Amino acid sequence: MCGIVAAASYRDIVPVLTEGLRRLEYRGYDSCGVAVVNEKELKRTRTVSRIQDLIDQTKKSQLKGFTGVAHTRWATHGAPEINNTHPHFSNDQIAVVHNGIIENFEELREELKAQGYVFASQTDTEVAVHLVHSYYQGDLGEAVKKAVLRLKGAYALAFGCKDEPQRIVAAKMAAPLVVGLGEKENFIVSDPLALAGVTDRFIYLEDGDVASITPQKVEIWAQTEGGFKCVQRPISIVEDAVAETELGSFTHYMQKEIFEQPRAIADTLEGVHAIDSRIFGHEAPSMFQSLKKVLILACGTSYYAGMVAKYWLESIARIPCEVEIASEYRYRDSIADPKTLVLTISQSGETADTLAALEHAVALGMDMTMTICNVATSAMVKKTRAHYITRAGKEIGVASTKAFTTQLVSLYLMTLSIAKEKGFLPPEKETEAIRSLRHLPEAMVTVLKTEDQIKGWASIFASKNDALFLGRGMHFPIAMEGALKLKEISYIHAEGYPAGELKHGPLALVDDTMPVVTVAPNDDLISKLKSNMQEVRARKGELFVFSDQDTSIEPSDGVHVIKLPENYGTLSPVLHILPLQLLAYHTAVQRGTDVDKPRNLAKSVTVE
Repeated sequence: MCGIVAAASYRDIVPVLTEGLRRLEYRGYDSCGVAVVNEKELKRTRTVSRIQDLIDQTKKSQLKGFTGVAHTRWATHGAPEINNTHPHFSNDQIAVVHNGIIENFEELREELKAQGYVFASQTDTEVAVHLVHSYYQGDLGEAVKKAVLRLKGAYALAFGCKDEPQRIVAAKMAAPLVVGLGEKENFIVSDPLALAGVTDRFIYLEDGDVASITPQKVEIWAQTEGGFKCVQRPISIVEDAVAETELGSFTHYMQKEIFEQPRAIADTLEGVHAIDSRIFGHEAPSMFQSLKKVLILACGTSYYAGMVAKYWLESIARIPCEVEIASEYRYRDSIADPKTLVLTISQSGETADTLAALEHAVALGMDMTMTICNVATSAMVKKTRAHYITRAGKEIGVASTKAFTTQLVSLYLMTLSIAKEKGFLPPEKETEAIRSLRHLPEAMVTVLKTEDQIKGWASIFASKNDALFLGRGMHFPIAMEGALKLKEISYIHAEGYPAGELKHGPLALVDDTMPVVTVAPNDDLISKLKSNMQEVRARKGELFVFSDQDTSIEPSDGVHVIKLPENYGTLSPVLHILPLQLLAYHTAVQRGTDVDKPRNLAKSVTVE
């Protein structure tokens, strides 16, 4: 689920492997390890601490080798303990690291136990290395090919063998894995970022591929009905991302990424001078013209972006929209409609539940598919007929910020494009929308200047255990996203509610210890929202209000107000999320939590 770095090289590869793991720390992990082939012997170092501890251990033990595999693990099967930490060995002959889940591991475990294999961990991963060992007859590639035909589930696997000291063999199924091409060395990684500064040439493996690397050679076999055939995959140039991984003047990546949002929005809008559905791909115009409904499938923050889009689609494009949590949609009986556009939203494009939900929808006969994603080479982009690539850049902090706002802007563009294809976007409205989008980065810069005021609020929140977030209309999802940010990184229990629901339960929680954050733009619902705020004050709840300049909400006893510089109409959600991100960030800083790597969470959820 987290990070894989493997290499076959002409030099001691341990520093490259561990630095690669360091670059992947943002994905989240609770243990890590590295194994190398040294003088035809497998040696490894593992820890349930941070990567720096792993690096210290490799130096202390003088771990060296030309070929090796390394891994950061986020526990699924088995607790974060040393015996469950990757790499895993089989008979001290073959090593493996693994992202994903092997669904039939219990059946295979019993089979392998009957053959005499002893399991040292509770992981599903150990099944893979013993299975490969059971097939090994001097050719690691052939053993891996036979083994993966027995595996069910999602996996990115990298194997090393002491008897083939210059070779790594990898396999991919529904989990990210790429080959990195170097000079007299080659690599297998789960994310090209791991090799920033080492190489910019990559081959993206396809599902079912098995790849073999040595310092001089790369071979790839595609899985077919009859077995495997040797194939050539295109080489992609991935720009060096070192600059994106440097903090500069910021304390944490999350803070840096919050302040990168104006630029990310400008980059995402680059080249958009008019509303033209062809920016979503050559099939988009015909799909937008014929669709009767939009079904949005997403998880977490992306799900909240989809909820905002529902308001836009139904009010601007006059199209019915359903928004579903991907992990729920794929497991319920649903009614298929081939005139429905199935839209997935994902930062990574590899989110396991969202990919599975997409495949489920297509299997039901809904083949009008589209994705909004931050990674052009991702599985989600490859599996859909239309797409829009956000240009948020690398997002290191686990709690999403710039990915969310670039998703919102992309969804707004999609809404306008559908409206235009359906005849609901007159020229004057199009001109106004483009003008607003162009001005948006500047408006965001102004909103971010409220940071010092928000720091003061954070000192109050830091001592709290609970918080409520309220919003109405298209700002209700913004309230939920604000609550998610706070709970993710500060570990304060927080819930987002539509303000009108206060009387239907949440009001029972409100007392003089409960901070209530209110998103209060000057829109058609502001008078209703003010009534909800009075309900909170009548129960002695303390209000923290983010309003527009012209809402006539003023600070008073128990009412704290920060006014954003301008009302931004339909695009107001993009501005109102910024102070909520800053509030979560500064509260977490004052509570002393690990802001960029919150406990129990991973950046890219590639397992179910």
